[in-house]
Amino acid sequence: MIADAVIRDAIAHAIDRVDLAGLGPRQAGKVRDAYALGDRRLLVTTDRVSAFDRVIGLVPLKGQVLNLLSAWWFEQTRDLVANHLLSVPDPNVSLVVEARPLPVEVIVRGYITGITSTSLWTLYAQGVPQPYGLDLPAGLQRNDPLPRPVITPTTKAQAGQHDERLTCAEVVERGLVDAVLWRQVEQTALALFARGQQVAQRAGLILVDTKYEFGLIDGALALIDEVHTPDSSRYWDGAEYPAAIAAGAEPPSHDKEHLRRWLVDRNYRGEGAVPPLDPEFVVALAARYIDVYERLSGLALIPAAPPAGPRIAAALHAAGIAGAR
Repeated sequence: MIADAVIRDAIAHAIDRVDLAGLGPRQAGKVRDAYALGDRRLLVTTDRVSAFDRVIGLVPLKGQVLNLLSAWWFEQTRDLVANHLLSVPDPNVSLVVEARPLPVEVIVRGYITGITSTSLWTLYAQGVPQPYGLDLPAGLQRNDPLPRPVITPTTKAQAGQHDERLTCAEVVERGLVDAVLWRQVEQTALALFARGQQVAQRAGLILVDTKYEFGLIDGALALIDEVHTPDSSRYWDGAEYPAAIAAGAEPPSHDKEHLRRWLVDRNYRGEGAVPPLDPEFVVALAARYIDVYERLSGLALIPAAPPAGPRIAAALHAAGIAGAR
């Protein structure tokens, strides 16, 4: 594990945005900026942290964890589905094939949990019949494993709003994805989640739930965006889970949920002034992100400098990438 002093030193170098000379960003997202390079895109993952639909702070080395862990997972799952990754010219950067994203995000859940008004646990505890169209057994307690993983699809939410709740049937009925392709999406998502759970278990972690984004490349289904990162997935420590459940406590999160709960404990729920992130908490949160990467991949994270525009451009130019300056 990287020493706290190294993480603390990286705080001063955490980045909010990258501008590449000669390349205008096609899209600026919560955690990455995308640059168009013909039929390819350059994804620059930053250290921004998002929670409650707002950018609220910086976690050092987070961008590198998201980029490298996603790239590692793409390699581990190529036998299950194609993906858009071409290369990783910089620890904070991925070069990908341009894809046409599907209008639906796929959430796969192995446990019944959550704290938001649209979470599966909240709806279940409120007695909502068939939340997300699912037939769930009676008597489930918060943070229990589900009898089998379930899919709860969503559409992209407008800023400041929750994702739209959908059932799998509604995805087809509304013409968002045709029936044949959606069946492939479901099967692929469940296979990916099973692989993720197996790897997590070997690493002493529990993959609780995750988000997958799919797209089409030359008409074929492909996995895109992030995969099984602490921003796109929820992880618990396998050794901590039994004791937490026995005590009626919340299993400690090794992901973005840790930040969300920290904010809720300070009465912040997405509105008003954001509580300041103290340095000790930021370092501890960064350590959790790094811990997930190292335990899953078996690789040591080697801190890299923030992705400087000229350095990335030089790497692309050396690789013969069209559009590089």
